[in-house]
Amino acid sequence: MINHITKIVIFFLLLSNQVVAESQSKLRDSISDVNANVLFMRHALAPGFGDPINFSINNCNSQRNLDKRGKAQAQAIGAAIIQSGFRFNQILSSEWCRCKETAELMDLGKWETFSGLNSFFQGYADKAKTLRQLNSRFEEFKEGVTLLITHQVTISAITGASVGSGEFVAYNTISKEAKVFRLD
Repeated sequence: MINHITKIVIFFLLLSNQVVAESQSKLRDSISDVNANVLFMRHALAPGFGDPINFSINNCNSQRNLDKRGKAQAQAIGAAIIQSGFRFNQILSSEWCRCKETAELMDLGKWETFSGLNSFFQGYADKAKTLRQLNSRFEEFKEGVTLLITHQVTISAITGASVGSGEFVAYNTISKEAKVFRLD
């Protein structure tokens, strides 16, 4: 009996190590494949579509927020990045609560909000102004990799990629090359 239990424990430990190794490889390989200086991440799972009519950027109760699965997803993705040993030069988040909560739950260190990552999907932020701010900020991202936690519309407008919740786009702001990947 002990032998059987020991084999099961060893199996799960090996499986766990393989998952961590695959996440490390995916992150580093995706960044390397396009020589990315930016890593876009769509916020973790926040069920629904858009934001309520009574949306206020200063009131999380008026926004679409992460559910239990989204919170667990953000924590798991953060844990995978931490285990990979990868460090970001800077971490920026949209001012939307679901993005800020994703950044907080990932627990990767200091982060700050940046309005150039806000969603213009329903017109709560001006698309031209938001993209102008973001493109101008790209000039600061010369060395290392900056993590940008944002929304589908923002990622798509810059990279042309469509991503799901918790999905990433490794992006080179000079060559405009992009690679979509997941860690969860």
